[in-house]
Amino acid sequence: LDQAQEYINQAEQLHPSTVCAFLKFKIYLQKKDEETSVTQLQAMTSCHDFTSDFLTLSAHEAIASNALTVAIAALSNLLSLYSCGQVMSTPEVEVIRTLITILSQKSGNEPEILKVTKQARTRMFEVSPEKFLGKGEVGRRERNWFAATSWNIGTRMGTEKKYRLCAEFLQLASDFYGVTMGGDLEDNNAMVCKSLILSVSAMITLEKQDIASALLDSDVKQALKLLDRAGKVLQSISSGPQFGDDPTTIEPSFYFIYTLNAYDLQGRLSDTGHQQLILIKNFASSKMCTSQYLLQIGLNASQGPRANPDVAEYALNTCLSNLLSSVSPDYKTVALVMRKLIGLAGFKKGDADDEAYGMYKQAYQIMVGLKEGEFPSEEAKWLATTAWNRAALPVRLGQIDVAKKWMGIGRELSHNLDEKGKYTGLMEEFLTSFKQKFNDNDDG
Repeated sequence: LDQAQEYINQAEQLHPSTVCAFLKFKIYLQKKDEETSVTQLQAMTSCHDFTSDFLTLSAHEAIASNALTVAIAALSNLLSLYSCGQVMSTPEVEVIRTLITILSQKSGNEPEILKVTKQARTRMFEVSPEKFLGKGEVGRRERNWFAATSWNIGTRMGTEKKYRLCAEFLQLASDFYGVTMGGDLEDNNAMVCKSLILSVSAMITLEKQDIASALLDSDVKQALKLLDRAGKVLQSISSGPQFGDDPTTIEPSFYFIYTLNAYDLQGRLSDTGHQQLILIKNFASSKMCTSQYLLQIGLNASQGPRANPDVAEYALNTCLSNLLSSVSPDYKTVALVMRKLIGLAGFKKGDADDEAYGMYKQAYQIMVGLKEGEFPSEEAKWLATTAWNRAALPVRLGQIDVAKKWMGIGRELSHNLDEKGKYTGLMEEFLTSFKQKFNDNDDG
């Protein structure tokens, strides 16, 4: 190799050419000197008789030698020539696809893959999808490759909690899936929708993970635009069960994620509380909605700096109705919903006390007739004791009838406790003496 290099150096002194530069490049590759090989690529492009074919050959040689760093450099140099308007023998899309494939062989290259994939998207829209991707079946295959690659990397980045990359790759996926080719029989609307929804989810999750990534107003508006696109697709596609990897249907979970994301983002804008309520009502009336989804929405809306009590109350009440209408109600969830609704009533003005009392009364009616242990014992105990304790304030205020009302429902609830003898007897004894003390009179 050293002797061959010496001959080439002599030839280069007599007749400098790209061929000499290319042969020196091959020698460096054989010596496994990747750094000098990359430098030689630059020398090659400065030769007076240089053509892009030499970079293509260099990339093939580097790939054959498993010198991936050199192959990446050769392909990157080759790509820079396309935007200059030069006539090239290799389609640009093929170069980009090959570059992404090589970059994908090593983990940690995702930021560079993102950069190259964005370049592909830009070029596709600059020169038109058919000119960039190709016509007919060839173009469809290229589009599907870029779309699937962006989707796969994006979802993997989400699994690895790299949410910024996840969001960007999934936006790219939505753009590629959304490209329509001539004679296209494929329906990629569902994948466009899924990509947009998960991209926005990644943005919101990134904000929770990293306070420095808080969404600005402009980010919120942009995310809402993405969800608006997804929402239009949701309206046009009838939801159905997902059979395997059927790309033409959308699972109910995506409707839920869409709703939760839209609710979150709307809450960041001013005067959107009513819009949030309409959003949740629309979801609750759809066939994709479940009690568990409503529970999560209700819990989400009942807490945090952007809580919406109206949404929380509606979601939890609807959830409770759905649960109780079931053939076999999940009483553990029923108890959780009732506890949350009672808590919400405490923050309301006006008839909050009556509303809370109504919830305790409803809880008693639910528990009557149930088998022992069917209703969670700890929740039953919580209902009985908190109802009883609510009598304390009316007593101090001299509101005797109100106090008796709360003691009464507390005692009734205690009948459904596993250890009812312990509580019911004490409550009845106290309530009897309380009535005697106040001669069973009205308040005052």
